[in-house]
Amino acid sequence: MHPPKKRTRSVNFGLILISLTIGILAAIVLAVSVGSVAIPFDRVVQIILSHLLPNGAIAPQWTATEDRIVWVFRLPRVLLALIVGAALSVSGTTLQAVARNPLADPFIFGVSYGATVGAVLVLTLGTTAFGDLSLSVAAFVGALIAMVLVYLLAQQQGRITSLRLVLAGVALSYVLSSLTSYLVLRSSQPGNSSVSLILSWLAGSFGRAQWQHLGLPTIVVVLMTGYLMLQSRSLNVLLMGDESAVALGVNVERLQIQLFVITSLMVGVVVAVSGAIGFVGLMIPHIVRMGVGSDHRRVLPIAALGGGLFMVLMDLVGRIAVAPEELPVGIVTAAFGGPFSYGCCGNVLLLGEVWHETHSPPSGDRPCQSTHFAGGDAQRRGWRSGWTDWPEWQW
Repeated sequence: MHPPKKRTRSVNFGLILISLTIGILAAIVLAVSVGSVAIPFDRVVQIILSHLLPNGAIAPQWTATEDRIVWVFRLPRVLLALIVGAALSVSGTTLQAVARNPLADPFIFGVSYGATVGAVLVLTLGTTAFGDLSLSVAAFVGALIAMVLVYLLAQQQGRITSLRLVLAGVALSYVLSSLTSYLVLRSSQPGNSSVSLILSWLAGSFGRAQWQHLGLPTIVVVLMTGYLMLQSRSLNVLLMGDESAVALGVNVERLQIQLFVITSLMVGVVVAVSGAIGFVGLMIPHIVRMGVGSDHRRVLPIAALGGGLFMVLMDLVGRIAVAPEELPVGIVTAAFGGPFSYGCCGNVLLLGEVWHETHSPPSGDRPCQSTHFAGGDAQRRGWRSGWTDWPEWQW
């Protein structure tokens, strides 16, 4: 009974991968074309290709102003949105596997807030100890410190439980949010021009994107996502519980530390260039699992592409919703993410309970018999069976 299901999932994975790739290319052209100065799609493609191909390969049929709008202003913004969306989505997927909790994401864990505090410190103090990388370094350090604190607070008798991990993240998020507000208030002195920049940055925006902002985030996100894909089987094992992971030869504590550092690095780097943007790491992993299942060998690449596409579209909505003004992309993602997250997380538990009642595996198929997810035995059964899709995995 299982082989047809695996073939169907493989077909779905291939179709989704191709569809997302085409969708991203189309979204890039659309987002670059639309704006206060509309530029035809074919001309956008020609301008981009003229910069990528050798000189003279395409005869210019556009003005210098159009070339500057496309290549200098809009394309870096769209590509930065793509990278940030991919990073936040992959980070959310990883944290949900580590915590074995559908509500885990960089914001819930306090990682984004830690990065925000570090970046706001740089913006308010004006320090340039690391030159152009000062903001990125501060954001990464803040995210890493927040993740270390969550890791330490979540320990109970030498073990990390899912419930304590989430509670520690939520508690730390409130503390760091208050610290950010204090720093902003301290900087709101007469004659201080950094306040408007900080407030705009806190809401999340790609309006200041430039080509030099793309290098470091792109390298970090590509390398860290590639490493996480190599750890896909270990991430799958983590969903079974610590006891089962140890029995299958996984050093759980070392793996958790590695994953925390990786997510902190990705979130810190992208928060430094985009500001605080929520809900992406919470929504996209759930949407992806609906299409390709829970195997991280498929979830991670689809989540990266899906998160990038989603962020490009959300930034486009923010640009045209109240034109000629712009909505910060963080406001747009929150408007979509709040209602979605409420409905999605409720359905995760409900569908999991239905799955458990109709597809209960025989004894021995489910090695994880203990979990730390809060909400009672019924919700625990729904969480384990509905979200992890046990029969699909072949070890």
